[in-house]
Amino acid sequence: MKQIQPVNIWINGQIKQANYLGMYSINDDLSSVATFYYQLLKVTTDQNNNTNSQQLSQGNLTMSGTDYEDWGDNDNINQEAYVWAANQLNLVLV
Repeated sequence: MKQIQPVNIWINGQIKQANYLGMYSINDDLSSVATFYYQLLKVTTDQNNNTNSQQLSQGNLTMSGTDYEDWGDNDNINQEAYVWAANQLNLVLV
């Protein structure tokens, strides 16, 4: 999970702010394509340091072609997957 610059999301008649991007790899053929499940989350910490999260949005992203080839060339592929996903979703990682 990576912190993002907050974005407004309309949910059930209210505007809420997502402040984290969560991602899981759900498929990777190890040669040309990978699919990720993502969540935009509102994460808060209460006065007792308990962390709470609420999913505001979710979906799948598929990486292929030169994006997939370049991803494998990076030293930290986990971080680069977040960078790629943030670019796809027009989010800013902080």
